[in-house]
Amino acid sequence: MCEILSCPPTFGMYTFYGATDGIPVREIPRNAEFGVDVDAITAVCEADGRPRILFLAAPNNPDGGPLPDDHLARLLALPLLVVLDEAYVEFGGPSRAAQVAQHDNLVVLRTFSKWAGLAGMRIGYGICPPRLAELLLKLKSPYNVNGPAQAAALATLLNAQTALDRVAAIVAERERMGKALAASAHLVAYPSQANYHLCRLQGVDADRFRAHMEAHGILLRYFGEGRLQGHVRITVGTPAQNDAVLAALESL
Repeated sequence: MCEILSCPPTFGMYTFYGATDGIPVREIPRNAEFGVDVDAITAVCEADGRPRILFLAAPNNPDGGPLPDDHLARLLALPLLVVLDEAYVEFGGPSRAAQVAQHDNLVVLRTFSKWAGLAGMRIGYGICPPRLAELLLKLKSPYNVNGPAQAAALATLLNAQTALDRVAAIVAERERMGKALAASAHLVAYPSQANYHLCRLQGVDADRFRAHMEAHGILLRYFGEGRLQGHVRITVGTPAQNDAVLAALESL
């Protein structure tokens, strides 16, 4: 039976869908800096020749870290189907979509949820080798993308520069936020190529930090288990929203 490989901490739906579809899932943890453990993945493939699908978010969710070119090259040389989830790639890049034509074991997934702001529409697409596309089309429901979602995606593409300008503004704010967070006495921010910053709390209790931020009207994403215990994710907002976050941090 095929086996799914996932590299936590990462987007949890890879494991969820594998489990709900009855496919064995093996988790290969990331290193201390949230990098992919390519050596461990290689060892798994060498020890057992069963077919495998490796899901990787690039940039990764929730830390926003990139997947280096040399890591991808090593993974593509293994007996794996490598599926790159590029949900946040517009904020950091580069996309590996063009490489699909050069590899019969590479799939790239893209979405309109992040860069175009169409998360509620649930519209995305995959770029994959022709033979795999033929097999997937046999499984595709004729109603998989609804009419309003198609209309919103087409409208976005007809005026894509507007959305891309917003992406550029978010990236600029992300860099500004990164510098400010690095100076915070209570947070250690990880480098990010997405539209958020994952931060580790230091010198402050998580419950006290959350209560303080929420008292200032700031709602953040908190993690309480495993490797992410004591971490918080700060989404990059408008300049005014980001200033409010920084002011609340300064008053802690």
